[in-house]
Amino acid sequence: MTEITFTKMHGCGNDFVVLDCMETQPAGLAEIARNLCHRRFGVGADQLLTIKPSDSADFTMEIYNADGSKVEMCGNGIRCFAKYVYEHGLTGKREIEVDTLAGVIRPRLKGDRVEVDMGRPVLDGRDIPVAADGRIVNHPLKVDGAGYTVTCVSMGNPHCVLYVDDVDELDLPRLGPRFEHHAFFPNRVNTEFVQVLGPGEVRMRVWERGAGETWACGTGASAVGVAGALTGKTGRKITAHLMGGDLEIHWADDDRVYMTGPAQEVFQGSVRV
Repeated sequence: MTEITFTKMHGCGNDFVVLDCMETQPAGLAEIARNLCHRRFGVGADQLLTIKPSDSADFTMEIYNADGSKVEMCGNGIRCFAKYVYEHGLTGKREIEVDTLAGVIRPRLKGDRVEVDMGRPVLDGRDIPVAADGRIVNHPLKVDGAGYTVTCVSMGNPHCVLYVDDVDELDLPRLGPRFEHHAFFPNRVNTEFVQVLGPGEVRMRVWERGAGETWACGTGASAVGVAGALTGKTGRKITAHLMGGDLEIHWADDDRVYMTGPAQEVFQGSVRV
């Protein structure tokens, strides 16, 4: 067995095990993710984040879900990533470039919060991907025998946004997997259930593929900001209230989405794997 050190972090309650792999990395990261993220037999987390060197950016971030699957991007995760590399002395820069499977993402430390340039939303159906062409805005979708109206966006990973009267009334453990594994979504999907409070304010709950319900999702909140503007339900600048806290989302005139929120270190430890 090998002993590895880790750091536990969270962004609005979306929690992560962070591994510094700048010098060496353990083998079998997918299996390590399944073990460490288990909430009864491991450290407990939604995802495992690894910090690696990059030839084209300051760092590379790899992300593994609690089930061991690898994903493209995580907005809460990259805020924790940025705070970790700065506070642990891996960089002296407060704005960095991070190579991800969704491209190069640029987080910037602003006081005790982190602003992230999430890039431009992907709106063409086949590129999200979904099983349809063109923009998927107010699109009818039947799930588990019921009809829904959905708007789909990729923020480096696929999102399905729909609007409900009251997010507290949702049976999300039943409904979330029905969307995640629906045939309309060839790579599975993250689903955001949104209650509009006003043109600049929403409440939302998130079902993340491979992780289940999470307390926050940065890419999901970004997708909700875009979907709200596309459907006319909100403006281009919103505060999203998630179970774990608030995120500020701005779909700016340059077509880029900017997300600002907290990131916090919880504890450090070591474990044998």
